[in-house]
Amino acid sequence: IQGMRRRGYTPEAVRDFCDKIGVSKNDSWIELSLLEDCIRSDLNTKVPRVMGVLDPLKVVITNYPEDKVEFMEAPFFPDDPPKMGYRDVPFGREIYIEREDFMEEPFKKFHRLAPGREVRLRRAYYVTCDEVIKNEQGEVVELRCHYDPESRGGSTPDGRKVKGTIHWVSCAHSLEAEVRLYDRLFSLERPDGQKDKNYTEFLNPDSLTVVKARLEPSLKSAQAGDRFQFERKGYFVVDSDTTMDNLVFNRIVTLKDTWAKMVKKQQAG
Repeated sequence: IQGMRRRGYTPEAVRDFCDKIGVSKNDSWIELSLLEDCIRSDLNTKVPRVMGVLDPLKVVITNYPEDKVEFMEAPFFPDDPPKMGYRDVPFGREIYIEREDFMEEPFKKFHRLAPGREVRLRRAYYVTCDEVIKNEQGEVVELRCHYDPESRGGSTPDGRKVKGTIHWVSCAHSLEAEVRLYDRLFSLERPDGQKDKNYTEFLNPDSLTVVKARLEPSLKSAQAGDRFQFERKGYFVVDSDTTMDNLVFNRIVTLKDTWAKMVKKQQAG
């Protein structure tokens, strides 16, 4: 129970899970996904939305003034803005996006950023990728883009639309944070059901991944136990290891992710 509390599980979600599975006199196995659905359902109406980039890739907007900073008004609850009001998200010439939101050679259904392609930065502008900067190992380390100054808020005078919308944070204003990404403890659904093998052989080596993320500055005053939805990424809770100089978040649960399934299918094919 202590572990579930530290992960950010709510009492209401656990009770909902117990109500759904009922009581049985026999031993039974319950899909973890059912518990995760209960958690999502409970947190969806409770926790504020913010932007956080877990695997940062730097983007330089070449035609944006170097000394200019704008503040984009963003609701904590997009479906019900009056619920918790708004916060100002700083925007500038240099931003971070998720590395997975860029693909140098995109496949057909990839609608995010790619060379020559235009996407919408959430609550900001349309940008188009002009140049890809790589290091000596051939890894992408920076993107050079230009923006449409008349596209703020997602609309343009010519009425054009883009298929992809991605999140971002300002390089200069974002906060560095340690984010702990928890996953399944075992690589098999029933690790104890394998004859002549010990369940420890099926421990998932990726059950915990720790990353250095960049978060919007509204999270600077977050306290241990505070929960948030990182837009497009999942639900997170501030861990008790957090200090004044080091923000630490635990992932509670991911969002329902049909995208990951599509990518896996594409790679397999």
